[in-house]
Amino acid sequence: MTKPQFYRDTWVEVQLQDIYENVQSMRQYLDPSVKIIGVVKANAYGHGDVQVAKTALKAGASILAVAFLDEAISLRKSGIEAPILVLGATHSEDANIAIKYNISVTVYEKKWLEEVVGNITDPLSVHIKYDTGMNRLGLKTIDELRTVLDFVKEVSSIKVEGLYTHFSSADEIDTTYTEFQYENFIEAVEYCRNSTNIPIVHCGNSATGLRFPTRLFNAVRLGIAMYGLSPSEEMKEILPFPLKGAFSLHSRLSHVKKIHAGEKVSYGATYTATEDEWIGTVPIGYADGWSRSLSMREVLVDGRRTPIIGRICMDQLMIRLPQKFEVGTKVTLIGKQDDEYISVDEVASALGTINYEITCMISYRVPRVFMDGENMIEVMNPLLHHFD
Repeated sequence: MTKPQFYRDTWVEVQLQDIYENVQSMRQYLDPSVKIIGVVKANAYGHGDVQVAKTALKAGASILAVAFLDEAISLRKSGIEAPILVLGATHSEDANIAIKYNISVTVYEKKWLEEVVGNITDPLSVHIKYDTGMNRLGLKTIDELRTVLDFVKEVSSIKVEGLYTHFSSADEIDTTYTEFQYENFIEAVEYCRNSTNIPIVHCGNSATGLRFPTRLFNAVRLGIAMYGLSPSEEMKEILPFPLKGAFSLHSRLSHVKKIHAGEKVSYGATYTATEDEWIGTVPIGYADGWSRSLSMREVLVDGRRTPIIGRICMDQLMIRLPQKFEVGTKVTLIGKQDDEYISVDEVASALGTINYEITCMISYRVPRVFMDGENMIEVMNPLLHHFD
């Protein structure tokens, strides 16, 4: 691999071909009439929003979704022309910015709509969020939905493109609450069908799309599965097709030394060598998203599991090596070396959290290297972006 354009020995590799194949697998799994909305919020779950967005669109997605307006504008300024939906709240006074960049936003209350109509001069495209039980954003009742639709009929500046909801528990084996939410959404969809024409209707995230492909109406929001990760541990056994994890995290030994029995390592002197040991320093720490709580967990060196010792520092950590290794030896924190593998899910389990959080928490300080197999395609390094 050609040396990437960054100057530290820590990086993420993102296999774009794996993302492409995950989208393609979902495309082939679903009815052709169902649109795929590629969810690329949070910098594409930590993978790199622009590169993932382009890959998803090539693979069969036709719409993109983000969390807030800044994320959508960033995609537009990077040359993405596909439809983009903002799933979160947008300030009513920023509606003209959404119009300027041809971005669709979410309606979740009538008051917001009234404020928007007073601010805009050109039509604004919206998706109506109906809250079926997540209790986050959205209209709660048919009466609220009726009020919003009646209001929209009286103005020409609001274009309703979509209606959607979000299931809170579609990734759990027990489907009781999902069934409850689905029935609530059916009621809203039926009301809309009798009163107006809304082109795009979507209730499904990755879990819903994988488990209930016939209940998606005409669009699905493909998030975590696009990145090759299961929506939950429970779903791993019932996935309809294999998912290919696209994310790996690597570093290199920056320093190697031998310490003697009784010597201590890192802040607080919490680790004491019981014999002479080879210690390697790795330039990654909690400021990069590698939590202090991962102290005493393992990384891979030379295809072998190697423990982190002592407390993880802001920018560095130390590992106990089985033997002396040269400075520059590759260290894998997530990914594969030879026959050993540390998965995103393993790290999530160690931290008592979910795989979504692990890829999202690897910070902007860590460059993303976009790969096609062994070939490097592109590097995203936000720290040097403004100097390009």
